[in-house]
Amino acid sequence: MTQPLARFDTTFDAAQLDYPVGHLALGVSIYADRAHLRSQMVEDAVAAGFRLGANGSVRDLLESGPTGLGEVVLVDVPVVDGATLAALSRIDVRAAHAGASLVVSTSIAALDDVFGCLDQSGAQILVAPSRAERVIALGRVLASMPRGRVRDLSEEDRLTLLRLTEQVGQIAERLDRMGGPGIAAQDPREESVFRFEASPSAFVGADEGNTRLVRATRPPLPDPRLIRRIIRQRQLRARFFEGDLFADPAWDMLLDLTAARAEHTRVSVTSLCIASGVPPTTALRWIGQMTEAGLLERVEDETDRRRAFVTLADKASDAMARYFIELGREAGRMV
Repeated sequence: MTQPLARFDTTFDAAQLDYPVGHLALGVSIYADRAHLRSQMVEDAVAAGFRLGANGSVRDLLESGPTGLGEVVLVDVPVVDGATLAALSRIDVRAAHAGASLVVSTSIAALDDVFGCLDQSGAQILVAPSRAERVIALGRVLASMPRGRVRDLSEEDRLTLLRLTEQVGQIAERLDRMGGPGIAAQDPREESVFRFEASPSAFVGADEGNTRLVRATRPPLPDPRLIRRIIRQRQLRARFFEGDLFADPAWDMLLDLTAARAEHTRVSVTSLCIASGVPPTTALRWIGQMTEAGLLERVEDETDRRRAFVTLADKASDAMARYFIELGREAGRMV
């Protein structure tokens, strides 16, 4: 039987590390209303080699503003209101301008609002994260330091950064084992798994020897009713087997977005996370990787600037259309 995390000694003292951390000293600011959670976040950040800067409640963030951001800002906002969202938007812009890394944890109920106001800094969004997921987010920050800054480091500091990243992964793995079943401790240095091949050119020559180009006809999307039937068939497996056994979030999201595009409907980030069939934080990581790979795009709501949706990029839409054309009549029996 899994024991509660609180039953274990999860203190990681920087003095226990076998290498110096002070001279790297990436600054971190932490804002969270829940005192016990804030203490935990401070403990893990210091253990990972970060230098603690501002440390307070979300109210402190609202009243004083994000002064002296440092390199990393951690914010926990499970419940949001207008003032909180406005503060998040401001800190998102400031983090983008300062080159700081922003990590925001929230709830599934507030996800759409939080996602809508974080569009500048490339923030990591965590949904009801475990302690291990928070530590992995710190590891991803270490791994994504700008190359220019890494070049400025001495050889000793480069080695220290590598060791710090490895240490964060070890902490996450230990916390994950203590906390029982949960996410796999992903290597924070892991690059995108997508290597999307470019689609054939959208333009073709009108005829040989003619330099005028004309736009090629785009392949038609499949009937959305067919895609929805395939999605239902895939979901049916969870009634008979463990859901994780067939987890394929990238494909499930591509199917859902293809159907939505054919139906001319918009998909919120919350809805897409549900369609993925994996925990929201995991789904958000996939969405980020697929966006970086050019498969997905973020689309602002023209009627409400605080909201944003996710859609297929044109080349991904064309690829899905060609895929279903290739399948032909066999598509109806796909699972």
